[in-house]
Amino acid sequence: MKTAKLIALAALLVLAACKAPPTSTRREVYPDPAQTRADLAAALQTAAQTHKRILLDFGGNWCADCQVLNIYFHDAKNRPLLEANFVLVPINIGHMDANLDIAERYEVPLSRGVPALAVLSENGTLLYSQKGGEFEAMRRMESSAVTGFLVQWRPNGPPCSAVMVNC
Repeated sequence: MKTAKLIALAALLVLAACKAPPTSTRREVYPDPAQTRADLAAALQTAAQTHKRILLDFGGNWCADCQVLNIYFHDAKNRPLLEANFVLVPINIGHMDANLDIAERYEVPLSRGVPALAVLSENGTLLYSQKGGEFEAMRRMESSAVTGFLVQWRPNGPPCSAVMVNC
């Protein structure tokens, strides 16, 4: 009987941890799915003019891990790195029913979970896409994982480590 109670308690804790944040605390990170093509076109123009890379962020406003990724993108360590090197394009996938063609075009298997990222060159060439759900459990990761990713995929510059952000 004691084992059954422990299992039930563990199941409740797991469900509570996986539940999306309440609507009142959720931020609208991802614009309407219909806006994606216009956002991509604008990002391509901006990237070409500024010589930045394009960072595609596939996810949904319902996704707690996507919300955490957005917080990490904009923390004190990552925001300057992101803004100096990337044009960020949040792509709303709805409830796994929107912009699936764009995810496929950029080789992002949404079945592995979101958030999922792809990096494009300044001219729109795919450089990298997350294929293994690398950030799918973002709420159990540290901001430093995002820092390392941004440092690794920023445009060519002097060699740098994930620890040294301003090199």
